[in-house]
Amino acid sequence: MDINTYDFKGKKVLIRVDFNVPLDESLNVTDNTRIKRALPTIKKVIENEGVAIIMSHLGRPKNGPENKFSLSHVKKELSELLNCDVHFLNDCVGKEVESAIANAENGSVYLLENLRFHEEEKKGDNAFAKSIASLGDAYINDAFGTAHRAHASTAIVADFFEPSSKLFGYLMANEILNIDKVLASQETPVTAIIGGAKVSSKITILENLVDKVDHILIGGGMAFTLLKVAGAEIGNSLFEEDYLELAESILKKTENSRANVVLPKDVIIADQFDNNANTQIANSHEIPKGWMGLDIGPESILFYENIIGKSKVILWNGPMGVFEMPSFENGTKSIALSVAKSTKNGAFSVIGGGDSVAAINKFNLSSQVSFVSTGGGAMLEYLEGKKLPGIAAISGE
Repeated sequence: MDINTYDFKGKKVLIRVDFNVPLDESLNVTDNTRIKRALPTIKKVIENEGVAIIMSHLGRPKNGPENKFSLSHVKKELSELLNCDVHFLNDCVGKEVESAIANAENGSVYLLENLRFHEEEKKGDNAFAKSIASLGDAYINDAFGTAHRAHASTAIVADFFEPSSKLFGYLMANEILNIDKVLASQETPVTAIIGGAKVSSKITILENLVDKVDHILIGGGMAFTLLKVAGAEIGNSLFEEDYLELAESILKKTENSRANVVLPKDVIIADQFDNNANTQIANSHEIPKGWMGLDIGPESILFYENIIGKSKVILWNGPMGVFEMPSFENGTKSIALSVAKSTKNGAFSVIGGGDSVAAINKFNLSSQVSFVSTGGGAMLEYLEGKKLPGIAAISGE
């Protein structure tokens, strides 16, 4: 069922959101991005005279309720953004919650307490999911960031609703639409920029992308495991010995695949993992002992920029180096600027993964790309070709 055509009038609607937002020492929200992304879905329900029942995680409480993880701290921010009163309930199940929801007025908003205060949530407990489901006439999942978890509120709860009464929210629908635009693009060339520290977390993505894209540009620490397989001298650079054999099989597979896999030609090397370390530019295959690669070099940047500039569709997941340190941010910053420039010239670009999003935000370029995904682990698993429980529960796949 489509959120745009569903009749919410008089319906009590469970909305699973991702309000796992950062709080300061005074327990005030310091970044409301995730709350803002959920607003269109919440507004759709209440403007159509439905009751919005909002549920989420916050942090990782270990042993039941903890004040610092209470969603009550999010109530004020949500109220201000919606410009209406938000009713906070001290639990997410139980008679008091049921009574409050039963008497809710159309157009009102209720915020349930942190689902993770109940261990049954993480376990995907059926009875717990049924208790949550009993609160609503319809269920909306708008939490792409947790769609890869088979928790009670993201996957199991949907079992208690008819197919016509379980829907994707606007955020979730946009995530699926935009990532699928990359994976099933009819426009070419399609370029994936894959970085980050560990090749182990990206192996399956590489396997899935080699026949779906035209170029895969590699950066970050993961490049050195692949370079070592290719016979490079990588000095003291980070690499994963346990994944050398698997990395070798990936490189062999790419010989007969659609994708042209590109490794850095040169790198910025340092004599220690420190912003103030001594640095120099080195051929990526000839890094001296005692030195480590911490960013892609100028030749690699130019080569990557040339490919990005000719691309029609771009996916970026993972930084090119240790961008958190100013001395090693140039590769990531240059790629970010190149993606933004290509987008301005008509390319479609998707950025995802925690570090990539942090990088694009650091350089104030998030508004200059086509789409920034809210999912870290969820996006990774979607790119791997896995069926995410939170999506399958609604699509029926």
